[in-house]
Amino acid sequence: MNRNLWLLTLCQGLFLTNNVTFIAINGLVGFSLAPRGWMATLPVMGYVVGGALSTALVARAQQRFGRRGSFQIGLVVALLSALVCAGAVATANFWLLCAATVVAGFYSANATLYRFAAAELAKPDWREKAVSLVMAGGLIGAVIGPNLAALTRGWFAVPFAGAYIALALVALLAMALMHFISFPPTPVKQAGTQGRPLGEIMRQPIFIVAAATGALSYGVMNLLMAATPIAMQICSLPFEQAALVLEWHVIGMFAPGFFTGHLIRRFGTLPIMAVGLVLYFACIGVALSGVELHHFVAALFMLGIGWNFLFTGSTTLSLSAYSAQEKDRAQGALNFCVFATLAVTSLASGVLVTTQGWQLLNLGSLVPVLLTGAAMLWLLRVRRAAPRPA
Repeated sequence: MNRNLWLLTLCQGLFLTNNVTFIAINGLVGFSLAPRGWMATLPVMGYVVGGALSTALVARAQQRFGRRGSFQIGLVVALLSALVCAGAVATANFWLLCAATVVAGFYSANATLYRFAAAELAKPDWREKAVSLVMAGGLIGAVIGPNLAALTRGWFAVPFAGAYIALALVALLAMALMHFISFPPTPVKQAGTQGRPLGEIMRQPIFIVAAATGALSYGVMNLLMAATPIAMQICSLPFEQAALVLEWHVIGMFAPGFFTGHLIRRFGTLPIMAVGLVLYFACIGVALSGVELHHFVAALFMLGIGWNFLFTGSTTLSLSAYSAQEKDRAQGALNFCVFATLAVTSLASGVLVTTQGWQLLNLGSLVPVLLTGAAMLWLLRVRRAAPRPA
């Protein structure tokens, strides 16, 4: 871990502070302001829809301004959108809140590239560990995010307006840290060195599976995580307990980052992803067994660990699917798949938990979990069928 990786790890932690706080409060604020109950998670959906819509724009910004320039633009957007969210809550304007979260998605689309930037800051034989360890920076968000939401919700007369102001300060701190990170220069693209067309890159089995497993595993995690604060409120559990559940969930998401890269190098990518898949099934089983605090804590903690294994694994798979000249297009496509899935699950979480209940929401999540497993089995069969070099 060099200085640049440590600073990027801190920026990842501040990014997750933003994300966890958004998840903790956006659904509840939406639930209080929305014209209809099923619209409660529209502000959560707006965040990921904004991310999906921004992927191509971010890819162009990365090409033009480089890693640090594009990341800094994203942080400026995070600062301004947080302030607009605070104003929307203060004026009880639900649609302004949704619009502000859509704009904030540009920051998310930028910051989800931190994991790829981590691989560029490390030596080739250390890429898996660099990706894993930078993602472990999310532990900062695990601790700060839920507690920030709980401590700042009463700063002003309007609940949660203070939390958005606090997120603006978090963005300022991240901008200061990002200023001191030195990224490798953007490769100069010359005639004849543009790499393969995006369609050809995306038709590779390894790219298909990396995109599918990354999107589906993230989608299931988002489906259950976004619905949790609302489900707990419906079950008459206080917000402080919801914040505790989210804290342990995000700890589960990022604490394994200290050793996931080592496990992947030792046992292989697909076996570690398979462990993550088993943890998803265990999470759903626990969630279906009851709605007490310990059920929510255990289920969301296992969900977090399972997500870490699956998403780190899918990121590692994707690294061998494109060259340095192709990275912006390929990473943009991967992120679009993730954000598009998150947009669907963000809306579905609010609709399902408020109309069908927590139990049916968990049963429905079995479908994408099974599809994730099917994609992994397909890649395993493709690899076994591939001719071995003489």
